[in-house]
Amino acid sequence: MGQFLQFAFLGLSGGAVYAVLASSLVGIYAATGIINFAQGAIGLYSVYVVAALQDDGTLVLPIGSLSLGDSHNPTPLTLAILIGVASAVVWALLAHYLVFRPLRQAPVLAQVVASVGLMLFIQALVQLRFDTENLVAQPILPDDTVEFAGAVINVSDLILAAVAIGIAVLLWAYFRLTTLGVATRAGSEDELAARLSGYSPDRLAAIVWALTAAATGLIVILATFTIGLTVTTYTFYVIPALAVALVGRLSSFGIACAAGLVLGAFQSVIVWLSAKDWWPEWAQTGLGDAVPFVIVILALFLLGGKIPSRGSLGDVRMPAVRIPRIRLIPTALIIAAAVAAILLTSGTWRFGVVTSIILSLIALSLVLLTGYLGQISLASMAFAGTAGFALSKLSVNWGVPFPVNMILAALIATAVGIVVGIPALRIRGAQLAVVTLAAALAIQSFVFNNPEITPYEGNLIEEPSLFGLDLGVSDGTTLVTLRFSFMVLIVVAIATLLVLRLMGGSTGRAFLAVRSNERAAASVGINVAATKLLGFALSAFLAGIGGCLIGFSRGQLSAGSFTVMIGLTLLAMTYIGGITSFAGAFIAGALGQLGIGYVFLKDTLELGEYYELFAAGALLLMAVLNPIGIAGAFAELGDRLRAALRRTPDPDDPPQPARPASTKEADAHV
Repeated sequence: MGQFLQFAFLGLSGGAVYAVLASSLVGIYAATGIINFAQGAIGLYSVYVVAALQDDGTLVLPIGSLSLGDSHNPTPLTLAILIGVASAVVWALLAHYLVFRPLRQAPVLAQVVASVGLMLFIQALVQLRFDTENLVAQPILPDDTVEFAGAVINVSDLILAAVAIGIAVLLWAYFRLTTLGVATRAGSEDELAARLSGYSPDRLAAIVWALTAAATGLIVILATFTIGLTVTTYTFYVIPALAVALVGRLSSFGIACAAGLVLGAFQSVIVWLSAKDWWPEWAQTGLGDAVPFVIVILALFLLGGKIPSRGSLGDVRMPAVRIPRIRLIPTALIIAAAVAAILLTSGTWRFGVVTSIILSLIALSLVLLTGYLGQISLASMAFAGTAGFALSKLSVNWGVPFPVNMILAALIATAVGIVVGIPALRIRGAQLAVVTLAAALAIQSFVFNNPEITPYEGNLIEEPSLFGLDLGVSDGTTLVTLRFSFMVLIVVAIATLLVLRLMGGSTGRAFLAVRSNERAAASVGINVAATKLLGFALSAFLAGIGGCLIGFSRGQLSAGSFTVMIGLTLLAMTYIGGITSFAGAFIAGALGQLGIGYVFLKDTLELGEYYELFAAGALLLMAVLNPIGIAGAFAELGDRLRAALRRTPDPDDPPQPARPASTKEADAHV
């Protein structure tokens, strides 16, 4: 019993961070209707600000730095904490005024990708601006212990839990007992009424952004010495925080705080249990990270219909989608361009071309599911990784030949995609994005990082061959062979053309109908549930084929090949290219990580370390200024040019005599 209690109390430090992040998410949702995926990243920046100030007295800014001391005389602790909290507040206000306020009337997709983009941007900035390899957190809270029921309990853990509870109480009091808080809640239900009462919803929201950022910055700064200082830790703490916030229906600070503390304690107890002899070996890694996914599923299925939505002014217009058609000449030109790029390159450049072709297929899975069906998914790379690791088992352990092994592996990913897509039968929008991101993190932790399933030394993959023809990626000193390159091109071309054909028919029209209005689609006989699951299945299958091709191109796979961050970066590139356009998938492939654009940035411009920052920054700009992406912008420009040409009369043509209006035309004018 003593050990059980000891580990339960040890989990209070992480649980306190969950609780404050969850309370902050509840407050932001009440004020803006936005689920902020970047809340943990905002705290991450403040943690590194304090660590740098305590190390050598340097205040690291996004651009430049200020010296407030040196290594022998660092910044006083209290001042460092205040500056760290202030940095979180500044980031939150910048996010509100520059990103989320312009997107107040934007579709949910734009708000979600902007939130993800902000998360990626802050994390990339932290990696660039701070010495993340050498900075360590200094102790802030007392290191005393107390004994209770045979358990030795850290006083710091109790203090963190108390701070989390206090912050939840203060936020509750602000929203319930103050005039501004009541006005904020009223504005969330009826924005027009708040404006007529003399309150600015934007200013009210800015206050909440500042309060929640200060709370987030404070708790992570206090907890860092206990939890540790890593770049990704606090960024992805937002997933369990979202889980417990959803338990509180995104409206209850008390339930969110209590659930956060309980979740932290439960995960710590799982760590204790995993050391027992009777505990199964396959469950010794990643099970605690999978728990938030289960909580999200249960919370959204049980409470999804009861989660309040924010009132707004005006209607939200979804981005335009074009029904794809296979045109012979453009298709031939694209394939010819790909063939030329393969033939004219070698080494790293050819590898970049091949990687771009593969990534375009995974991006196509996002276009199909998110752009055409309207289901926001952040788990495409998890589906790709599932197929990649399944390919290793099929090819090495069971000797299944190519291409059967690739198809079977993609079908396994399809099954996983259907399971992840089941919540879409009940929920949609930003809540579905939470589910898919939680699923991606659970798969990464419980499957990809589990040594019982995927060994640390990597998963070997047999080189593909067909009818005795070696299709392996390398041959002696040749990094990427022509045979492998053309195999990849043929597979991606066939898959893309099949999807284009499918989406140009009745299936595509059903997808668009569900995307536009589910009730209207059901009223005309479309099976909405089957259509959604079909979308997840097709998307996961395409991503699975892409994951297998990535495996063939590497020769072996590790967990680092399919991380959540890589998946989110690909989402960023797909949105930049145009997530509602099939052409956007090709642009995303060209700009994707390790693709031809990345090779150009790294080898030619020598700016490879800035890739994530550029990707996230471009995503933010696109979300705010051009939500239809590059492909959509070019398509609209083409439409305007064609319309202008149709309106321009030919000077050589004789003027046409006026034609009397018909009865129908006259009636129409009346």
